[in-house]
Amino acid sequence: MKNIFIALLLVAQTGFAQKSIQSDEALKAGLQQSVEFLAADRLEGRRTGTEGEKLASQYISDQFKKAGLSPLSHQNDYLEPFEVNDGRVLLPATSLHIDKASLSLYEDWFPLSLSSDINKSFSYIPTNRKYPVFLFDLKNGLEENKDNPHFDLEEYISNLCREAIKKGTEAIILYNSSSVDDNLKYNPKSKTTALSIPVIYISKDIQEKYFTGKSIPALDLIIKSENQVRTGHNVVGMINNGVKYWVVIGAHYDHLGYGEDHNSLYAGKVPMIHNGADDNASGTASLIELAKWVPTSGLKKYNYLFLAFSGEELGLFGSKYFVDHSNFDLEKVNYMINMDMVGRLNDSTHGLTIGGYGTSPEWGKLILANDPYFKIKMDSSGTGPSDHTSFYLKNIPVLFFFTGIHSDYHKPSDDADKINYNGMVKVVDYIKNILTRTDELDKLSFTKTREVNMASSSFKVTMGIMADYSYSGTGVYIDGVSEGRPAQKAGLQHGDVVVQLGDYKISDMQAYMKALGKFSKGETTRVKVIRDKQEMFFQLTF
Repeated sequence: MKNIFIALLLVAQTGFAQKSIQSDEALKAGLQQSVEFLAADRLEGRRTGTEGEKLASQYISDQFKKAGLSPLSHQNDYLEPFEVNDGRVLLPATSLHIDKASLSLYEDWFPLSLSSDINKSFSYIPTNRKYPVFLFDLKNGLEENKDNPHFDLEEYISNLCREAIKKGTEAIILYNSSSVDDNLKYNPKSKTTALSIPVIYISKDIQEKYFTGKSIPALDLIIKSENQVRTGHNVVGMINNGVKYWVVIGAHYDHLGYGEDHNSLYAGKVPMIHNGADDNASGTASLIELAKWVPTSGLKKYNYLFLAFSGEELGLFGSKYFVDHSNFDLEKVNYMINMDMVGRLNDSTHGLTIGGYGTSPEWGKLILANDPYFKIKMDSSGTGPSDHTSFYLKNIPVLFFFTGIHSDYHKPSDDADKINYNGMVKVVDYIKNILTRTDELDKLSFTKTREVNMASSSFKVTMGIMADYSYSGTGVYIDGVSEGRPAQKAGLQHGDVVVQLGDYKISDMQAYMKALGKFSKGETTRVKVIRDKQEMFFQLTF
């Protein structure tokens, strides 16, 4: 009888194992199908607002519908559109003719980002400096400051232009006759406030051809630009069990396209598709498989919201839009799980990073450092360069899953054939276990944590702020302030807009990062912010 019992037990265990293997095989197949679709060349890198993003959003919508998820909106549509300010683009009418000869835009000349639009004819008289056209060589400023790490050419030009305007100048022409590279170009992303006059840059060849003699060149200048907006789409599906609280499960599905937004690490000169298989087709595929699993899991204590974000690569645009503009009641969110780059699990180390560990004391009961399969690295912070940050800043507990950085990150080589699908299965199964165990718990309590600073670790100093990258105005909008850091000690707070740091005007994130690099630890400077439409000044010590 004992032998029979053992035999029956072995059969039962074998049957369970086979069922488990079959389940994991189906999960693996589903993950691979989604990654290969999302990371295919025909989607051209899923850049926010492109046709490739639309194809991806439709695929995710179809998968949500097949899984039995309901759309959050009443229009039976899983898509949540949001706008991305794409900067000030030059229109085809933009042109410069000198003595009726047409100059090539970007090669012979270009307007600077602080230039106004114009359609006007001028005559340049070289012997009369009071005449409306002011020609200026950047040579002296560049050569005198070539070894000055604090020299800011854009600020130098801005000050030069403002002084010229005071003297009645109606147009400014800049050139560079020195061997010091100025690296100037038209920047459509710049948020610099435009001046009241046109400011253009001409090549050294054009300057020598038209502006070195005593002749009077006739200039016909047209600068015509417009603000360009593209539309991104979050994909939102839900399982409403008719209870009070919700669990949010998310992943971003956008990627870099051909690298047009200058967030690629690709060094080649020929534009290439960035397929983003790991970043973040892997997280999106995992999201889809969890959306299939939850309706059949028997989990009933909470409702479930599945969010595929776009605009993450531009600065968390999609998740920021959702938490600030959707009609969803965030007070009813129990916690949020975010998956970003979960496709490259190392088969030797089994390393899995779980962020947000400190955002609720309950996580310590559910996440064990000595996991039998994974070597877990726990990060307590609720913030970081992914979409869970948007939810943490609304005082919602978060968990962030990540299998690690690799040499293909933000490069065209991040392709589907490099994904560890067996490893993805393990990660998804781990998250299923978290979801199952929290189904036995009441609503989790929230704890504020150490907050990751938005400044790169390469900087000597940091203010200790988190910026809203989706902010389209002039300056840097403070979305959060880290406790005990310089900004908080100085009195800065959420909602302030930083417009000047010491002597450096802050028009956008790029200007902020450049200014930050000018300071050292222990230095004190004055920070100018806009708070409730009023200018305010604070003394900040790094």
